[in-house]
This record gives sequence, structure tokens and C-alpha cells, in this order.
Amino acid sequence: MSDTPTVVVVGSGPIGAAYARVILENVPAARVVMCEAGPQVTDPAGASVRNIVDADEKARARERSQGPQAGEFRASLGIPAGTVVEGMFTARQGTHLLDFGGEGSAHAPTFPAAAAATNVGGQGAHWTCAIPRPAFSEKLDFIAGEEWEDLISTAEGLLHAQSAAFSDSPVGAAIRTLLDREFGAELPDGYSVSTLPVAGDPQPDGSMRWAGADTVLGPLLDSDSEVASRFELRDLTLVRRVEHDGRRATGVVVEDLRTGQQSVVAADAVVVAADAFRSPQLLWASGIRPAPLGRYLTEHHVVISTVALDAERMSALVSDDELRQELARRATNPADPVAAVNRIPFSEPDHPYSAQIMYAEDPPFALDPAHPTSGNRWGYVNMGFGVRKFPRVEDGVTFSDDERDYRGLPNFTIEYALTDREDAEIAEATERLRRAGNALGEFIAEPRLLPNGSSLHYMGTMRAGTDPATSVADPHSHVWGFENLLVGGNGLIPTANTMNPTLMSVAIAVRGARRLAEELRGDASSATADEESAKA
Repeated sequence: MSDTPTVVVVGSGPIGAAYARVILENVPAARVVMCEAGPQVTDPAGASVRNIVDADEKARARERSQGPQAGEFRASLGIPAGTVVEGMFTARQGTHLLDFGGEGSAHAPTFPAAAAATNVGGQGAHWTCAIPRPAFSEKLDFIAGEEWEDLISTAEGLLHAQSAAFSDSPVGAAIRTLLDREFGAELPDGYSVSTLPVAGDPQPDGSMRWAGADTVLGPLLDSDSEVASRFELRDLTLVRRVEHDGRRATGVVVEDLRTGQQSVVAADAVVVAADAFRSPQLLWASGIRPAPLGRYLTEHHVVISTVALDAERMSALVSDDELRQELARRATNPADPVAAVNRIPFSEPDHPYSAQIMYAEDPPFALDPAHPTSGNRWGYVNMGFGVRKFPRVEDGVTFSDDERDYRGLPNFTIEYALTDREDAEIAEATERLRRAGNALGEFIAEPRLLPNGSSLHYMGTMRAGTDPATSVADPHSHVWGFENLLVGGNGLIPTANTMNPTLMSVAIAVRGARRLAEELRGDASSATADEESAKA
């Protein structure tokens, strides 16, 4: 190992950021080169677009995150402005569908909402910042309780976790009271109706500065810090291949998307943390093809609706004066529509769902002015019940060596299906959502199941585990059979989860980064004999 090791991190989202920070803070001589195929759209790099106040600037940042096919940004990549890319549109502001509505990078007829963000910060520039802790069967059984607690707590620190965001909102408190009346007797201790943990920093005016990859990078973005001198972020740099000898990664082949020039970045270790589809794609393109690669695809399915809060029930819990004060405070930050976020957490066996209940002054869609609840003084709640998908090898991606996507990488087809087991839980979650809505007010949007892929939380495609036959990575995120090639992201999660996996993925990344730091320092004696023999 070099005295001044270089680690290449592929991907600039919260997971790649966690790897970069842990390595640089624990290996004094190390250098990290982070490669991101998309552009930097915020200052500081990787910040949440939600924090941008100016509407035009925010829209521009989101457009630039939609990949090189999007809008005016085509011109800077040499794509003529008049070129029309068939089917290009966003699944969510700041993201683009993986197949652009047709052939392109994923044939996904059964997973039609599969989407990604291509920008510095990844999805971390556009996420909702919800970071509930995994619980019960969502957790990883190969990490012991004490270490798991430390990893989760460390991840919460990196993300600036807030467990009581908007807890001073009287409307939010009233919503919790009404939901507790409906569900409280059914929920176990510690898993009752509560505020939703989020990532960010409360501001003096009561708003939040939402966390992004910049929050995780922390001192790496501070030009005056020592660690920043050893960190290099390269945007518009597409990694085309991981170079390796079959046991060790030796570097990566990158293309500068500004010039089209390719070069090799030598590395003592490589961390692939793009996303749950493009990371497996890169491994496949590099000739690294374990059987479980791309398989066991899961997400959490979401049943959603919108409810107008009932005036009689709310006024019994919130005074007119309290409501006026809350609305006045909200008026100081009209750019952020979120006023309070509550939840009913996942618990087993009786509530294997995660519910998010977000209060806002306006509904997320235009409501007919003639509707009885139009302009509802008490506001609205947007609700979603997350439902788990149980891992199956049949669900996942199949790669093609003959067909290329729009970037020239092996194209892939997504194969995915719900089973009777998921259908039954979706039906029960829908009924619980109706109960929640009826407890709060009047439905203005009927409960509906979002199309497959809508969660944007894709898991399982590079799952970590103890068996190379069913996992891509070992318990410390090393690709089986490789000494210095690691993977990171939601794709490592092997369990059935119901909501917001970022906290869990950062915790897994902290574990992998700590082990890699030990190896770079030459003191990785803590590796177990079982892991070493499995790699061999």
C-alpha cells in the first residue's frame, strides 16, 4: 500500500460523501478523488436544491440535474440545442427517467417510474431529508446491536439529524393528537405517532436548512481545512470502467464530458457509490459480474392521498391565535412548503408500514376554486404509507453486451413484479391510510398506489451479506473476491424496507469506510477469518 494512498469514489451523493469524509479524517496521508458524471448545480457543492430561495435559480438547478439531455444544458456538453431527445421528462423535479420514456438506458415496462438524478450531490440534492431509523426486520442481522447503534448514531451526526423538527407547530401537534386517537392503542411503546426525523439544521426563523451531500462532506468543502487539501471533486467526469487484475482494483477510466477526452486515474482503492442501477452497470461494464449483481431489486411501494384538515376538529385543538401566529411565521419562508412532518413508524408484527404525514398550507396540485375545501384555512396533509417489497432473485436488471445506452455503457432491462404477499400488504396499507385520512378531515385526492419505481429508493441490487452466492458485497462492503473494491448505496440493503433508506445506507458506508481506512493504514487485523476465507 502506498504511503500516500489514493481512493477514487464514484458518485457524489451522501454515500460517496460519507466514504470521502471518513477516509480522509482517519487516514492522514490519504487522497480522495470523487468523480461525478453530472454538473455541480449548487454552491456549496452538493447542497440541497430545496434551500435555494430564488424560484428561477431553483428551477435551473433542477433542470441541470436531469442529465445531459435536459434543456439548455445540452449545449455545454456539445449536444445541439435543437436536438430533441425522445421521451425526455422528469419523474420528480431534478430527476430523469432512466429510459427517458423509451429505449435509452433501461427497458422498464414493469418499473416505469425508475428515475435518477445526475448532478453533484446525487439524489441528496433533491431528497425529502427523511431519515427514520430502520427497525425490527429492516435492520441487518450480521451487524451486532452495539456496533449497529454506533453506526446509526454516526450516520445521524453526518446528516445533522433532527428528531423534533417542527415540533413547535401547533397544527403539527394537533395532527399527531388526532392520529394517536385513531392508532395509538394499536402501536407498541416507542413506535407511536411522532415527528419524523429529518436531516438539516433549524434556522432562527423556524425554517430548516435541509441537508445535502455538502452536509456530509463538511470540512472537505472548507478551503481552510487540512482535509480539504486532500479532496478533489471532479464534476462532469464519467467513469467508464474500473481497471483491475481480478483481485485488486488499480484505477478507473474516466471521460471528461466537457472535452470527450479519456484518461486513467490510478487508485489504491475504488469505491463505487453511484446508485442502485448505475453502480451495477459500471461493475458489469468492467467485467466484474458476480451472479447476484443487479438482482434482488426492491423498493418501498407508496400509497398516497391528500386530505383537507377538518376545521371543527382542528379548532378544538388549536386556537385562532395560535393558527395566526403559525401562518405568520410560515409567511417568512414561502419558498419551502413543508410546515410540519409527522409519522407512524414501522413496527412488527402489527404495523409493518411507515406512514409520513406532511402538513402544508396548500395542496400539491391545483384545486378547483369551486371545491368546498379550496383555500382551506387549516391547510392540508399529504400522506404516504410505505409498503415493503420482499427480496426475490427474479426482480432486478439484466445487462446486454450488445446494446448500449445513451452513454455507451451496457444497456439493461429491469424485471420486476409484485407478488400476492405485497398485494396483501398494499391493500391493508390503503385501508389504514383511509383511517388516517378520515381521522384528519376530507379526502381531496383518493388513495392510490404510485407506479413501480416512484419511491426513488431502490435497494438490493448490490446487496451486502455473508454468502457470496446471494450477495455482491461482504459485511464490510467489499466486493467478494476483491481486496480493495467497495460498493456503497441503497443497493447494498438486503432487507425488506418501508421508507427512506438513506440513513441506513450512510451507516453501512461508515462501516465500509472504517474498514477501508484500517486497510489503508495497514492495521486491518480486525478482519475475520471467515471473511478472508470467503474472499479467497
